[in-house]
Amino acid sequence: MIRLDADRPATFCDGLSRRDFLHAGAIAPLGLTLPELQRAKAANGKDADVNCIMLFLVGGPSQLDTWDMKPNAPAEVRGPFKPVQTNAVGMQISEIFPKMAKHADKFSLIRSVYHTATAVHDTGHQMMQTGRLFTGGVEHPHIGCALGYLKGGRGELPAHVLLPKPIGRTGGNLPHGHTAGYLGKPHDPFILNADPNAPGFKVPDLLPPEYVSAIRAERRQKLRDAVDGATEVFEKNAQSKQLDDNFKLAYKLMSSEKARNAFALEKEPEKTKDRYGRTRFGQSCLMARRLIEAGVRFVTVNMFETVFDEVTWDIHGSKPFTDIVQMSKEVAPNFDAAYTALLEDLSERGLLSNTMVVALGEFGRTPKVNPAGGRDHHPGAWSIVIGGGPLKGGVVVGETDELGYAPKSRPVTPGEVAATLYKGLGLDPHKELPGPQNRPMPMVDYGLKPINELF
Repeated sequence: MIRLDADRPATFCDGLSRRDFLHAGAIAPLGLTLPELQRAKAANGKDADVNCIMLFLVGGPSQLDTWDMKPNAPAEVRGPFKPVQTNAVGMQISEIFPKMAKHADKFSLIRSVYHTATAVHDTGHQMMQTGRLFTGGVEHPHIGCALGYLKGGRGELPAHVLLPKPIGRTGGNLPHGHTAGYLGKPHDPFILNADPNAPGFKVPDLLPPEYVSAIRAERRQKLRDAVDGATEVFEKNAQSKQLDDNFKLAYKLMSSEKARNAFALEKEPEKTKDRYGRTRFGQSCLMARRLIEAGVRFVTVNMFETVFDEVTWDIHGSKPFTDIVQMSKEVAPNFDAAYTALLEDLSERGLLSNTMVVALGEFGRTPKVNPAGGRDHHPGAWSIVIGGGPLKGGVVVGETDELGYAPKSRPVTPGEVAATLYKGLGLDPHKELPGPQNRPMPMVDYGLKPINELF
């Protein structure tokens, strides 16, 4: 915790003694626990840049039961669901998404995504959110963090917000790819760390505790200003400069009416909340729309925090996982309602034309249904849903073989998906960032190109 009223100085790992007011947390008494040293660059007014909402479908949806049906395959492969025609010519999806079928003109499918890394959740999380696998101790930045680094935030809002919580335990004990990596913690996303569907929901990192009135918060800011002059030597230290910038951002966010309003779901009509679905994911998607409308550039929504002891896309069949039928009764309707409500809402508000929406998981599932009534991890082929902004709708990119096991045409790597999002955001995918030891690092590997069929 950061304390403003410490009774003795603190010594940090670099050996410097900090003044009391910097006791790691002039922010915490105000109710702020922003990601460490986060800093956003202010930008005046709105711009016409493209935004992005990434819906991460933690667990890995089965391509065969969702967006790449194989009705002519053997029963143990094709599964229990039938394909239905969408409103896009030639595009069929699973019957478990009846609402999506009516909006296929607003999104496209990439059916030939694959990777060759280990078939564990964490590696897929890394690759799909950064375009790369973390190797040699190098963590690459999330696409939204790279965007924030290059363009900064708009006005009083962070460039990148993550809802509702980061991905947690999924079995691999590896980083999940949601941070700024080598760009540094000042460029990490603002993390909500709360369930927007919970009764009495409040944003913990923006709203001060009820016992801290606005007057007291203002007094604390004035107190800090009063002692600034006594810390000239300390303030020359680089780490303290980051903390100082982070404090200013934290205070700006906490005191900003615009920032508060962006997170204020209570201002939404009950009918709208119902439309998205009264679930953690549904209300997170609604909040994502509010944030984009307010000026946030990139919003990541994790559908689940873990794959254990919860009904998710991770359909191994036996506990603590999910089977295919459970997925179809709980997970699919949740996604179908929230995703289509988001598309409709963005479209009705004139935001879909400059907001990409991508829904993706970390891998696909094995074609053959296992004895437990589920499917296991399979990074050899899977489907993602993408559209909005400059991207075409109603297009199908790539195809898999007759069993949905491997790409048959137009194989697509996670790096190419990242390159596509960067291009859609108006960025050169090969622009170099300051990597480890300030070595130039392209945002995606040289030679990888965007999926130009979508533009």
